[in-house]
Amino acid sequence: MAGAAKQDCLFCKIVGGQIPATVVRETETTVAFRDINPQAPTHVLVIPKVHHPDAVSLAVAEPAILADVVREAGEVAADEKLDSYRIVFNTGSGAGQTVFHAHAHVLGGRGMQWPPG
Repeated sequence: MAGAAKQDCLFCKIVGGQIPATVVRETETTVAFRDINPQAPTHVLVIPKVHHPDAVSLAVAEPAILADVVREAGEVAADEKLDSYRIVFNTGSGAGQTVFHAHAHVLGGRGMQWPPG
């Protein structure tokens, strides 16, 4: 069920305190923590505390919480003193999504190429 925590979801377990993470920010609706496999000098994940499999399903069901995720991504960038950064939402395994709980990647601290990928 979307919104309800899933027992087999890694990020739901982080939200629930069952799995440790290096948390850098937390609000009523989001948690931001360092990625365990960073792809840039700064690589922080911002997740909603409610479970939705991807950003689009979160936007459809709870658009205010998606806005919270994006706002917190900006706050992470400010806290990390990034003047340039990328916010990425991967959707589907073909796009690189490995945890099917909506999340934003905040990447910075190095030059980014275009096109990505």
